Amino acid sequence: PSFHVVPTKQFYHCFGCGAHGTALGFLMEYEQFTFVEAVEELASQLGMEVPRDERRGKAPPSHDLYDVLDDATRFFEKSLAESETAINYLKNRGLTGATAKQFAVGFAPKSWDGLLEHFGARSIHPQRLEDAGLIVRRESGSGYYDRFRNRIMFPIRDHRGRTIAFGGRVIEDENPKYLNSPETPVFHKGRELYGLFEARQARYDLNTVLIVEGYMDAVALSQHGIGNVVATLGTATTRDHLVNLFRICKEIVFCFDGDAAGAKAAWRALETALPEIRDGRQMRFLFLPDGQDPDSLVNQEGADAFRARIAEAGPLSGFLIDHLSADLDMEHVDGRATFAERAKPLIQQIPRGIYRDMLMDEVARAAAIPTTILDQHIPVAQDPRGKTRRAPRNAAKQPQGTLVRRAVALIVHYPDCVAKIRWPASLEDVPLPGIPLLITLLEELRDAETVHTGMLLERWRDDENGPHLARLASQECLVGSTEEAAGELTEILHRITDRAEPELRLEELLGKSARESLSVDEKQELTDLLARRK
Repeated sequence: PSFHVVPTKQFYHCFGCGAHGTALGFLMEYEQFTFVEAVEELASQLGMEVPRDERRGKAPPSHDLYDVLDDATRFFEKSLAESETAINYLKNRGLTGATAKQFAVGFAPKSWDGLLEHFGARSIHPQRLEDAGLIVRRESGSGYYDRFRNRIMFPIRDHRGRTIAFGGRVIEDENPKYLNSPETPVFHKGRELYGLFEARQARYDLNTVLIVEGYMDAVALSQHGIGNVVATLGTATTRDHLVNLFRICKEIVFCFDGDAAGAKAAWRALETALPEIRDGRQMRFLFLPDGQDPDSLVNQEGADAFRARIAEAGPLSGFLIDHLSADLDMEHVDGRATFAERAKPLIQQIPRGIYRDMLMDEVARAAAIPTTILDQHIPVAQDPRGKTRRAPRNAAKQPQGTLVRRAVALIVHYPDCVAKIRWPASLEDVPLPGIPLLITLLEELRDAETVHTGMLLERWRDDENGPHLARLASQECLVGSTEEAAGELTEILHRITDRAEPELRLEELLGKSARESLSVDEKQELTDLLARRK
């Protein structure tokens, strides 16, 4: 309800969290697109072709890699259709043809150069295949061989559905059991999640997302109708994973085996998750019976029983307390004191808020000490760069600015009003903060009759004043039309230039005093100027 979009200005603002920006900025923040990807995505929705600078030659190398990886996906799919051994393996694992097609599952032939020959016939240089992580240079330095051989292939796709890497699983008794693509210009293992694109395409309810460890786990659960599932790529859950997921869901359920290794992996996930806890977010932990993984268990007991397990997954707070107290005697002071000491650095990582306070209450209750005492012993949280975390400032409490600030705000909200006015040449001589920015805006928009707020903000995206302009756009303007804005802007510009220097200095000091403390000399100067005005 607090999220508002102003189509005429091509601008959005959330009064709840303060997020604001343009359509491009929204895609960059919400979908984690690069600027170019956001432009291309919006253009594709409108059926438009993005023009490219011919002087820069061919498309960037990353675009070549996407083409190569998509071609490899089709090659592996074709190889699967031609391999009876691979097909039987998937059938024995309970995988249907429809599911294999949905996830573009393929097969890498048992050959040292099957993929090389495929691309060789298309005159693709081996260097591009090596850059894409598909082939490996021989130790002798001469020639290459396929990285993936005799493996079921799982394409890893990004948010746009482009293949960026592969995970390969053996179908015979070989090691390693799973083999992933190496890091490449388009693939960063710690950021990507397998199955997220497919889950979003299938329009599953993603208020809750289940994180599993293996490709087959994600595929098998999806086949049974549990499609709100993603898999990490053979690595522990990272903060990037959680940041990406919490953009689209409110709850994450971690799923692990019930053995010692599963408990260890779950604890690592909890430690990673603590800094990402916010009010309104939930994290729970599901532990499966020993020797079972999601793939085998859902095939054994069915989707309804597995959903019941997800519903009964325990909260993060319970797992944290149970883990920290597992080897302690909580009936005695020594055990409870050790428990509290173990909990302190973990609580410190959680941003301040209702969840942190409630978790501290639970920890204090388990340790049988008052919450206030526990809180006194927990230092102020630090961010990864060592800076003290500060509560976000409420945009509604920001002070009103000077005449210059008001002029800039009018231009941000109604950029096309500049083409309708004339301003005094003496404006350049006014010694006030913000005048250079104001003049630059006026000059840039002098002849621009068709421009809106979104266009203006995108033009200033990479400028140091860009965030300042975006904040002004998020604040109420109280002007209803371009004509009104032009009239008020004209009046303000003349007031700025007509006032005597003492009046301008007074305006400057008043604006500064609303934002920060004045020095002793500035306070005295302000008093004198107010007396002169009176």
